[in-house]
Amino acid sequence: MNQQALLKKVKKLQDEMMTTQKQIEQTSFYASAGGVVNVEVKGTKELVKVSIEEDFEVEAPEDLEMLSDMVVAACNQAYKEIEKVTKEKMGVYNEMLGGFGGFF
Repeated sequence: MNQQALLKKVKKLQDEMMTTQKQIEQTSFYASAGGVVNVEVKGTKELVKVSIEEDFEVEAPEDLEMLSDMVVAACNQAYKEIEKVTKEKMGVYNEMLGGFGGFF
């Protein structure tokens, strides 16, 4: 493969990679904790929405602590899903471009 063809192929891969990254960033990821807390997080890891089931009642201070823990758990679950999807979709490009000695 000549150098010009190689550069075109690399450019095409870079364009595809950027498109894939943008798609991930624009995707909404949803997670739930205990069926009480639901979150929506963009692929950029921006928290968009937190909703709490209407029938959740605070009867003691421990209930607020539990609610707080559920919000954290739901967010962490969504972040892990974002990382998993990113690794799956972007890993293909990293493997392909990795053959260029870390140039990219």
